[in-house]
Amino acid sequence: MKKNFIFIVLLSFCLFPLVAQEKSVKPGINDSFKDPSVEKFEKRFEKEGREVFDKKLQIIKELGLKPGMTVADIGAGTGLFTRLLAPAVGKEGKIYAVDIAKSFVDHTVKSAKEQGWDNVQAIVCETDDALLPKASVDVVFICATYHHFEFPAKTMATILKALRPGGKLVVVDFERIEGKSREWLLKHVRADKALVKKEIMASGFDFVEEVPMFKENYLLKFKATKK
Repeated sequence: MKKNFIFIVLLSFCLFPLVAQEKSVKPGINDSFKDPSVEKFEKRFEKEGREVFDKKLQIIKELGLKPGMTVADIGAGTGLFTRLLAPAVGKEGKIYAVDIAKSFVDHTVKSAKEQGWDNVQAIVCETDDALLPKASVDVVFICATYHHFEFPAKTMATILKALRPGGKLVVVDFERIEGKSREWLLKHVRADKALVKKEIMASGFDFVEEVPMFKENYLLKFKATKK
């Protein structure tokens, strides 16, 4: 018994550095969000011609929201989707606007209140932790943000813990196809759709379906299975 205990302890010390020293999979990708200008990014995020902006109402419909639900908008940015999610869950529901930039979440909460919605709560997250309360969320929505996850395994583990049993995850992100995608996307986006799907499933989610509605993006649905 003593030998087994010593072996377990030694194994733990061997494995711990592998976890503790996990490196960013895309160093520097979030540098522009350390102290971002809301006005600047509003012009970039909330404009016609941006595929997710043009199809924003279709995207919201695919989330299957009901009054009273709690939704986490991971990478809320300037609040485009948060302000659409708030009325979708109603006054009795709640939206967590999650982002690494405090200026973004502050603006999002303020702009939602200006539209009459006080059911939005700001969370300034960390690069490896969404900082959501445990078992608090029915739906997690990640739009044009997964490719900004520097520590995807760690971040997805915190998202899984935040979801209630049977909770849903919807991910919208850029297609990354060699020889087809724009050069900017090939340099900016780390993982293609297949790898994103694989990583998320490895984090404890079951793949549900892909909903075709884009040319340059994709929408994937998952269900939380493992805790």
